[in-house]
Amino acid sequence: MKRNYKIILLVTALAAGLWSFIPKEKASDPEKDKMLIELLTFVIEKGHYNPAAIDDTFSKGVYKDYLNAIDPSKRFFLQSDIDEFAKYETQIDDEILNKDLTFFDLTYSRLMKRMEESKEYYKQVLSSPFDYKKIESINTDYEKLPFAKNTQELKERWRLQVKLSALASLVEKQKLEDNLVKDKNKTLDEKLKDFRETQGDALTDESEKKFIADVEKKKNQTPKSYEQLEKETRESTLSSLDDNFNFIKDLDREDWFSVFINAIASRFDPHTSYFGASEKEKFDVSISGKLEGIGARLQKKSDFTEITELISGGPAWRGKQLEAGDVVLKVAQADGEPIDVVGMRLDDVVKKIKGPKGTEVRLTVKKQDGTIKVITIIRDQVEIEETYVKSSIVEKDGFKYGIIYLPKFYIDFEDQNSRDAGKDVALEVERLKKAGVQGIVMDVRDNGGGSLKTVVDIAGLFIDQGPIVQIKSAAGKKEVLYDRDAKVQWDGPLVVMINEFSASASEILAAAIQDYKRGVIIGSKQSYGKGTVQNVIDLNQFVRGSTYGDLGALKTTTQKFYRINGGSTQLEGVKSDVAIPDRYAYLKMGERDIDNAMPWDKIDAADYKVWDKQNNFDLAISKSRERMSNNAQLNLIDDNAKWLDERNKENVYSLNIDKFKAEQKALDEKNKKYKPIVDYKNSFKFNSLPYEVDEMNKDTVLKEKRDRWHESLSKDIYVEEAIHILNDLQSENNKGLTAKSKKEKLVKS
Repeated sequence: MKRNYKIILLVTALAAGLWSFIPKEKASDPEKDKMLIELLTFVIEKGHYNPAAIDDTFSKGVYKDYLNAIDPSKRFFLQSDIDEFAKYETQIDDEILNKDLTFFDLTYSRLMKRMEESKEYYKQVLSSPFDYKKIESINTDYEKLPFAKNTQELKERWRLQVKLSALASLVEKQKLEDNLVKDKNKTLDEKLKDFRETQGDALTDESEKKFIADVEKKKNQTPKSYEQLEKETRESTLSSLDDNFNFIKDLDREDWFSVFINAIASRFDPHTSYFGASEKEKFDVSISGKLEGIGARLQKKSDFTEITELISGGPAWRGKQLEAGDVVLKVAQADGEPIDVVGMRLDDVVKKIKGPKGTEVRLTVKKQDGTIKVITIIRDQVEIEETYVKSSIVEKDGFKYGIIYLPKFYIDFEDQNSRDAGKDVALEVERLKKAGVQGIVMDVRDNGGGSLKTVVDIAGLFIDQGPIVQIKSAAGKKEVLYDRDAKVQWDGPLVVMINEFSASASEILAAAIQDYKRGVIIGSKQSYGKGTVQNVIDLNQFVRGSTYGDLGALKTTTQKFYRINGGSTQLEGVKSDVAIPDRYAYLKMGERDIDNAMPWDKIDAADYKVWDKQNNFDLAISKSRERMSNNAQLNLIDDNAKWLDERNKENVYSLNIDKFKAEQKALDEKNKKYKPIVDYKNSFKFNSLPYEVDEMNKDTVLKEKRDRWHESLSKDIYVEEAIHILNDLQSENNKGLTAKSKKEKLVKS
């Protein structure tokens, strides 16, 4: 969210008193941790919208959240450990105030010990074949599961969990082997026909060639025996668990302390959190959509760091030497000596590869053919394309419509010349107008929010001028953010799409459009329900002459925002004008499902005038609701949502292979009923704007991404309904003109 500099200045002034007793010499990690706790509580108490009292109730909340964060499936701690920890359940508040780390030190050292012990548990379990004929089961409702009474019970818990994982893998492998046997009786033409049918519009020459090559490779392949498959599943399960523990091994004490400090921060409200230095950097990248580096995504595989993807347009992508699948062995800065990064933490490898624009980095990599190469790359600014707005065009009944998808409300507060969502959406609107669209869909589904400034700018594109959102501070002071530009960039039919994961700035946009009756809101019954504003406060500014390194930042809730009609979106979210069933409608995932979420309230309405240029607004909503009630596909989606909710409550799985297969077969049969949801295809064809077609011709990665997006749009029943609504919003005059143009075309032909 937009930084509130008044709050920061206030906290900075109040923090001056802290400087007198902060040590000047380099301290140990525990001393830094104590300082972080002091800074955290101080900044929150002075700057938070409504800070909770740090008392026994607060302490119990931290205790529960922290233990759940470090041992969620109860695989490490014993009941004796919990009994030992329990005395701190109501003492954490006192420890916070006294900068006492006893509880953290105890739990951290115990966790490290228990994790080390656990490695032997799963290795021992996987050293010999499982008895899948034995009648036994496992309950995976970890929240209600008690902690193991002793080591023997904990070992048994590991055995059951590992057996479930291996069993699921075994059954899947057996299915593949069964299909291999069935395929041997089919001709290549029959196999190709089946493949083409399953691929549909996604079929390409390359995918077909690969399929034929796979068929040839499997032609002489003999089916594996049960013993071979059982052994393979234990080996793959062991490898997966080893990878998981290697990742955990990479976490140091500072990482675990961040978990603890976040358990404290989040008790003030769900959106207050602490960022360590690396997490703050990731947050900045997510909100700005750009970074400085080589433009590659990396992942850890055992002791090695592998390139998984090159970011389109980045320096590594432009250089055409680095490839996905390359393994990084060494990293050197310009003319510096190469440093071996095998076995190094992924975060540390990333830090060595990233760097300022214009600087040089040399990577020693192992290619997939086994050759070793040194690749020199000049770092540059890299834009994360997935962050930014994109648009598409579709036609219906002679009308042309635009779809604008906005994944987040991005901005870079430090660089005034950088891209921001407000400018980019305005540009897409102009491009769509130039293409001759007669209606626009703004898709903010799954958009978790971002900059408050950009949402005001975007809402302002669709109204004359007036208030967009109201903000209230802890002191009760109200501020109204206005669009003061009388220009309306788009005055035609408008639909805004939301879902349960549309939050914060997305809800401000949807609420403003709804209150003005400027457009129709369609999607889930209601949006996420986050009606609070957070500011990111750099903690380093409070420490003069710090020798502790980067102290990170605190994201804390400083304000609440309200609709222009006075209501809050907190908990309630934005209710759709046309509520469309979705697969997750009955699962608990919103702000209202969090125990310490801030309450709903309301304030006085702002002075605004409802948009009166859309005569058939109510009629379009009425027609859409009627279509929804009679839509068999949506009824099926609603039925599937109810079933998923029921399945979510099922936690007991049989570990007997015959019973497990029977359960899976029953689920597969049930899923066949819902296959039309996945197979659904609307009648529309989606195309990129001309400028992007030119870019796609030069960039195969971008083309592949846009093709995938257009394919998903063609399977999206919600987008289909949005287009129907745009059609219903057309004025009678427009409809007459379209009918006339059609008639003229027929005469000419």
